[in-house]
Amino acid sequence: MSGHAISNFHRLVIKVGSSLLVDDSGRLNRSWLDTLAEDVAALAREGHEILIVSSGAIAIGSSVLGINKRRARLEDLQAAAAAGQVQLVHAYQEALRGHEIRAAQVLLTPDDTEDRRRFLNARRTLGKLLEHAVVPIINENDTVATEEIRYGDNDRLAARIAQLVMADALVLLSDVDGLYTADPGSDADAEHIAEVRNISKDILAMAGESRSDIGSGGMATKVQAAGIATHAGCSTIIASGVIAHALKALDDGARHTIFRASATPAVARKQWLAGVLEIKGELQLDAGAVLALRDGSSLLPVGVVAVEGVFQRGDVLTLKDEAGSILGRGLAEYSNDEATRLAGLHSDKIEAALGYRGRSVMVHRDELVLFEDDK
Repeated sequence: MSGHAISNFHRLVIKVGSSLLVDDSGRLNRSWLDTLAEDVAALAREGHEILIVSSGAIAIGSSVLGINKRRARLEDLQAAAAAGQVQLVHAYQEALRGHEIRAAQVLLTPDDTEDRRRFLNARRTLGKLLEHAVVPIINENDTVATEEIRYGDNDRLAARIAQLVMADALVLLSDVDGLYTADPGSDADAEHIAEVRNISKDILAMAGESRSDIGSGGMATKVQAAGIATHAGCSTIIASGVIAHALKALDDGARHTIFRASATPAVARKQWLAGVLEIKGELQLDAGAVLALRDGSSLLPVGVVAVEGVFQRGDVLTLKDEAGSILGRGLAEYSNDEATRLAGLHSDKIEAALGYRGRSVMVHRDELVLFEDDK
């Protein structure tokens, strides 16, 4: 990779559309997937962390089960998703294995990225996979969907994943090479837009409908996804994946549209924490814990001297020093009952206090913001 569109970003979420993976007969395009795997391997060798959000399960499963997905009922689509997901992930696993890269399947629902406790669980799981150099293959858990399955959900899911893992960039690969002032398929005067710094009403109005027979979403869902991701400090790229080696081509200068984030993911995260209005409790810290936080460490149970409020894991807490001065805010890793039992204990005593092997921190350093001397 040559250091253009994506090589400057460390953690990348790649979203792959159905029209790239599946041909008109519902068969998986393995030759295209092999070139994607080769590009992912090249990025991984350069130290990038990659997560893939992949559509295609319903399209593949519909072919396997003989279902016309345009006319199918929800339960038929759920069955197709279950049948197709097995083949989809296995194909990714085989393609990446050829480059000595391991893959893992992760199925999520919108609740998993909206509910604070499930959000933290998903973040920790994906973080651990990346620590072990495993590429997560992520899809919406369509088999338990409670409302109509709509194409475009994976664009938004990819944006939520980018937000969840604090990715630097989200790449949306589909059958279009970016945003145009009008539909280039019907308007010869349509102009390509290379860069967007503000998603205005005019930008939203430019998003057109899908022309793909395999997916049924369009540019609108991609622009909405870009809005979610850029708000979280993640730049978003819309690019064509129709060609082989789509990621390499993108990095070598292929046409695309980039939506620039105005802040880094870490800064955006801290801004969100600082602005949360609903505070459920507070933790009072000793002097050693205060110094440790200012040095960039997580908050350990041993540094907590008092617990106040009623809260659950994932709720926002105020952090104070022993004089009562507010230090900052963070997301609780334990409920108030558990936190009270753990306050003042070393981490190796957690299992004895709770009866199970819990998390080693009260508040993780990625989930806190300090109002003064913030590191």
